[in-house]
Amino acid sequence: MAHPARTRSLLDGIPSQRGNAATGPGTAEPETTASTATASASPASAGFATAPGASLPAIPPVPVRRPWRRLLGLLPTPAGTPFTFGYALVLLATSLFADHADPDIVADLLQGSSTDVAHLSQTPLLALVGSALWVAGGMLSPYAIGFLFVLTALERRIGGWRTAGVFLLGHVTATLATELPVGLSVVVGHLPDSSLHRLDYGISFGLMTSFGALAGLVPPLLRWPALGLVAAVLLQDLLSFTDPLTGWGHPMALAIGIACWPLVRRWSQTPA
Repeated sequence: MAHPARTRSLLDGIPSQRGNAATGPGTAEPETTASTATASASPASAGFATAPGASLPAIPPVPVRRPWRRLLGLLPTPAGTPFTFGYALVLLATSLFADHADPDIVADLLQGSSTDVAHLSQTPLLALVGSALWVAGGMLSPYAIGFLFVLTALERRIGGWRTAGVFLLGHVTATLATELPVGLSVVVGHLPDSSLHRLDYGISFGLMTSFGALAGLVPPLLRWPALGLVAAVLLQDLLSFTDPLTGWGHPMALAIGIACWPLVRRWSQTPA
């Protein structure tokens, strides 16, 4: 029979089972199983509440936006697009007035707001501002509907003051570019004096410039088909020769908006 001290010295060379410092050769180590590790990483330990017997927490359903809500998101709002919203209210008021007021009074106001050569030479600021307060055809016309969607989209991207600047740039520049040649033609005798008093008002020049500027901010897949469609409509109006000055003014206004692409793209990346 081996001596106890010698037996202990022989056992010291045999690896013992894993244990902590408090466990001796005869003490069993606390068992660590996969279930313990799984429990420590369970959803309950991560802060998720699970029902009894459920392995994963319930995922709430993702809300789906209704189509009419998406459509409303494209229209102006007082907080999101204050310039377009306020301008639309003014156009709505003048359109209702034109539909229900005395026709003679409406005719006098429209003539006084006309951007013809006579008014531009006498009261240029009043004519340029006043002509932009009316919509040809009322609020149900294509120009009015286009105004709501185009200026709303542009203002959401570059801000209200910048949108107003783009609109006024097209309205003023295209108006002068079409009316000044009329005045020169009357002076040299190519047109009669009655051409100085033609009726010209509306938002179409500013709208075309805003549309051209907005085209530079949308993806190319949408940009080029939209520009092609609008250009085809303008070309048809020009070839019909119904109103040559307006027919030439619209492509000019569209070109002004396209020329604004570097500016509006820079604006879209900086807060207004």
